[in-house]
Formats: sequence, structure tokens, C-alpha cells
Amino acid sequence: MTWQWLITKYLITAAVVVVVSEVAKRSDKIGALIVALPLITILTLIWLQVENQSQEKIARHAWYTFWYVLPTLPMFLGFHCC
Repeated sequence: MTWQWLITKYLITAAVVVVVSEVAKRSDKIGALIVALPLITILTLIWLQVENQSQEKIARHAWYTFWYVLPTLPMFLGFHCC
């Protein structure tokens, strides 16, 4: 992997985070909708595919992401009630 590719990944991923946070400043509903989309996970899966990682590794990453998201969902209830 070249340093140019690594910088490109950082810039694209950072741009997604910045755009989403700017949208959220202007509209809570649209910001929340965009954040609820698995944008970073999709980008990660794309990066793994482009970097020729095995399909097994990509599938495992998606599987673990699913199971790691579930326990974090109650955290949002804490933000709502406090």
C-alpha cells in the first residue's frame, strides 16, 4: 500500500464525517438519518475490497460489525433521557 493511497483513504473518510456533522448542524432529522446509514462500514468494506482482501475477511468484518453494533444501541436511549 502506498502512502498516497493511505492519504486518499483518510481524506475521503474524513470528508464523510465532516459532511455528516455539517448536515447535522442544520437539520437534526436529516443528520440523524445520514448518521444511521452505515457509511463508514460501507467505506471500510470498499477499502478492503480495493486492497484485495479475501472475501472471507470482508465477510467476517461485516459479521463482527453487526454484532458489535447491537450492544451499543441502548447508549442512544441514555442520550435521549438525560
